[in-house]
Amino acid sequence: MSQSPRPNSRSQVIILSLLHDGLNPTEAARRFGVSREWIYQLLARYKTDGLEGLEPRSRKPLTNPRVLTQEQREEIIRLRQHLLTQGLDAGAASIAWHLRQSDQRSPALSTIWRILRAEGLVTPEPKKRPKAYITRFEAAQPNETWQSDFTHWRLKDGTDVEIINWLDDHSRLLLKCTAHQAITGKIVIDTFNQCRSQYGTPFSTLTDNGNVYTARFFKGKNGFEYLLSELDVIQKNGSPAHPQTQGKIERFHQTLKKWLSQQQTAADLKELQQQLDEFRTVYNTQRPHRALEMKTPQHCYEATIKATPKTAKDKEHYRVRYDSVDQFGKLTLRRAGKMHHLGIGIEHQHKKVILIVDHFKVSVVEKKTGEILSKHEIDPSRNYWTNSLLDDTTKRSRKPK
Repeated sequence: MSQSPRPNSRSQVIILSLLHDGLNPTEAARRFGVSREWIYQLLARYKTDGLEGLEPRSRKPLTNPRVLTQEQREEIIRLRQHLLTQGLDAGAASIAWHLRQSDQRSPALSTIWRILRAEGLVTPEPKKRPKAYITRFEAAQPNETWQSDFTHWRLKDGTDVEIINWLDDHSRLLLKCTAHQAITGKIVIDTFNQCRSQYGTPFSTLTDNGNVYTARFFKGKNGFEYLLSELDVIQKNGSPAHPQTQGKIERFHQTLKKWLSQQQTAADLKELQQQLDEFRTVYNTQRPHRALEMKTPQHCYEATIKATPKTAKDKEHYRVRYDSVDQFGKLTLRRAGKMHHLGIGIEHQHKKVILIVDHFKVSVVEKKTGEILSKHEIDPSRNYWTNSLLDDTTKRSRKPK
C-alpha cells in the first residue's frame, strides 16, 4: 500500500485531506476554518504545480518601483560631478534637491550616499559633535539682524583685493557682495545704504570689531556708528578673538571662495564683480540651504514679514568732553574719524569749557560760569563749524533801523 507524502504546510494538509479523505471543498472549508474560495485557489495551484505549488509564496512584489535603474544611478553621479565643478555643495541633500527641481524622482538620502560611496566619490568624515552640544543663534525675522564682514581674494596678477558682504541672519540672503581694492569706512556706509534702499532698514547689525565697523576701542564713534544711531539701528559687535559670533558669515566666506576657485581667475575688479554678481544669484535662488530645510535664501527672505528698527528715537543721548579754547578762539572735535574745527570766538581764548555733543549739534559752555559760549550744527561735509550764536548776533545787528 502506497503512502501519501508527508505534508510540509497547512495548504498541503488541506489538499491531501481532499484527495485521501474524500472531503469536498465545502466540508474541507468547514473543517479547516477557511473559505471555499481559498480551497478552490489551492486546488488550482495543485493542478498546475503539484504539491510544490502549495508551498508558502513570497509576498515580495514582482517589481519594486524604488529600485533605481542604471540611468538613475548615472544621473546621481553626473549631478554630483556637475555640482562640484560649479563650486556648489554636492552632498546627498543637495543632489536630492536638484533632482526634484528637474521633476525627477529623488531616492532616500541614504540611498544616494550608498551610491556615492560605492563609486568612491565620498570620503568618510570623522564624527562631529551632536547638535545638542552646539548653541546656534538665528534671528526670528528677515531684517532682524544683518551680518557683515569682508574677506580677501587675489586677482590673476596676484593683486590682493577685498570683498565686503552683507548677509541677512534669518534667511542667509546675500544682500550685497562687492569687490574693492581695500574696504574703508565709506565703503561700509555706502554698501549698507545700498542694502537699505533695496531691502529696507534692519533692526540690528552684527559685525566684528574692525575699525571700519566700530571705533569703540578708541572711545569714540565712526561714521557707520553715527549712521546706525541716527537710524535707530542696534549695533552688535562680536567679542574680540571670538569669530564664532559671526559664524554664519565666516562659513559663507568658505562657500564664496569654493565657488570662486572653480571660476576663471578674474583679471581685474570689474571682472571679479561680474563673477560676484553671478554668485549672488546662484547663492540666493539656486542653492538650497540645509539650515533652511533645503529652501533657498530668497524663498525664506520673502516668506515672512520683515523686522524694522525700534520706533522711538533716542534723542537724549549725548557725550560730554572737557577742553580749553585755543589762542585763536577755536576748538577741535573728532567725529566719525574726521577732525572738525569749531569757531568759538577770539574773546573766549584759553577759557576752560565743556562740550556737549549729541546727534545734531554741539554746545560749548564755560565751565566756570555755565554761560553758553557757542552752538554748532553738525555738518559732516564741512571741516569748520561756525558759532551759530555769533551768526544770530550778526543778523540782529544788521537789521535796518
